[in-house]
Amino acid sequence: MIECAAGRGIRGDRYFDFKDDYKGQITFFSLEVFDELCSAMQIRDCSAAIARRNVITRRADLNQLIGQDFEIQGVRFHGMEECRPCYWMDRAIAPGAHEFLKGRGGLRAKILCDGQLRSNARVLEPIG
Repeated sequence: MIECAAGRGIRGDRYFDFKDDYKGQITFFSLEVFDELCSAMQIRDCSAAIARRNVITRRADLNQLIGQDFEIQGVRFHGMEECRPCYWMDRAIAPGAHEFLKGRGGLRAKILCDGQLRSNARVLEPIG
């Protein structure tokens, strides 16, 4: 669970209250893009968290949300711009990752109302 604070960011995040009107109060990244990247770079056993985005999405065209208001789990956001990939992704992920992610590095957004986002990911529990 993460706590979103309108106009401020995610409580506990390094960019919380970073600066007034910050465009990257929250960042989103597509799991489908990450899967394509792993396939293209022949990477296995790697988490999408390595992309250093706050929220991993499924079945969402993040670039279409640029300039749009949208809502997830009752929390409203405004899509600001692409979260452009950084050069360090070539070291953190694999050589060529930076170039591969150009145009699909995720979404930077502003938080428009307070609320909480909870993971919908299934967590496997050990039996017995």
